[in-house]
Amino acid sequence: MSSTYTFRIPRDLKEKMEKNPEELSVEIRNFLEERVKQVELMKTIQQIESRAQKRHTKADSPLLIREDRER
Repeated sequence: MSSTYTFRIPRDLKEKMEKNPEELSVEIRNFLEERVKQVELMKTIQQIESRAQKRHTKADSPLLIREDRER
C-alpha cells in the first residue's frame, strides 16, 4: 500500500523538471528509501555506542598482562 507525501520545491526547479519529462518519481522514491535506511542505521549505531559507553570498564592493562604472564 502506498501513500502520498507532499513537499514544496522552488519554482525554477519545478520548471526544469517539467522541461525534462523523465520519470523522476521512481528516482525520488529510491532516494528517500535509501536515505531513511541511512537515518535508521545512524540511530541504531548511536544507541549501540551509548550502551557500550555505559558498559565501559576501566582496567589496568599492564597489570592484567603481568598477571597473565605469571600463570
